[in-house]
Formats: sequence, C-alpha cells, structure tokens
Amino acid sequence: MKLVILDRDGVINQDSANFIKSPNEWIPIPGSLEAIALLNQSGYRVAVATNQSGISRGLFDMTTLNSIHDRMHRELAQFGGRIDAIFYCPHAADEHCHCRKPDTGMIEEIGNRFSLELQDVPAVGDALRDLQAFASAGCQPILVRTGKGEATLAAAEIDKNKALPANTWVCADLAEAVQRILDEKA
Repeated sequence: MKLVILDRDGVINQDSANFIKSPNEWIPIPGSLEAIALLNQSGYRVAVATNQSGISRGLFDMTTLNSIHDRMHRELAQFGGRIDAIFYCPHAADEHCHCRKPDTGMIEEIGNRFSLELQDVPAVGDALRDLQAFASAGCQPILVRTGKGEATLAAAEIDKNKALPANTWVCADLAEAVQRILDEKA
C-alpha cells in the first residue's frame, strides 16, 4: 500500500492565526484538492494528521470539527479525491500529550491503523513541528511554503535550533509536493 500523510491547516486549506473555527472558515489552498485527487488516482491512500488545540481552548467543539471535515470531504469529492483517515490531537501544547506534533503519537497511530511501516512515507507539513514529527517517525518530511511554510523556512535559515530535519524536501505548495512524490516514487 502507498500512503501519504498531510497536515491540514496551511497545507490543504488556508491557515489562520485565529484557528479554523467553522466550516465557512475552511478555504482550500488553490490546487490542493486536485493534488489529493491526483494522489488517489495514482494509487495512494491519504491520511491527515492535524493538531487541533482549538478544541482544548474552547474555541470550537467536536461537532464543529466534524462539520469542518465534512466540508473538506465534500469539496474534495468534487475533484474525485478522498481522504482515507483523519487523525487529530485536541490538546493544547501545555498538556504535553504524546499525540500532539512534534511528538510522534498521531503519526505512529496512522502507521498502526494502516498496518504500514512509516519508513520513507511522504509526509507534508508547513510547520517545523510537523516536519519533526514526520522525521522522528521515519517519514520523508516535505515542507510546503504555504501556510506557515515561508516563516518556517526563514526561521530555519537564521536559527540552527530551528533547522529543518535532514533530507527535508521544500516545495511551493501541495501540488508541487505531490508531483515530486509521484516523480520520486515512479
């Protein structure tokens, strides 16, 4: 089985410093839904791994998160694509749970659920914590410049403590990342 892991906010949809708190605030990044559909058409399963601390902070509840994901599924289906599983961490950073990226709990759970070794599984994120979790779990980390990606890349260039994991691919957006995945895995 071929699998790709994606972060949600800043990779699939536009990110917001104020969180995505309703289905109306979920706005796909141009080309992202088509890119996921292309993965599906190329035989890949797609899992999403997303930190959603807005739940713990009381900004939205599980019903709202499910509504946001329903919108994502519906819009993706219009392009013939699908997301096979969504994994989320509802905890705030100060709760120090194992599932919240940069920890690997959520990523490991994806591997368990799909009965798949994660070594070199392409994993796309826009923040250093995404890339750290992916690399620690053995995945191929891919940074997109959308969302927090430009800031992540800039920070890595000026602060060695914020360096990208070794062998991180840097792509303009999810569409470019998917094309590179397909080219590399061909």
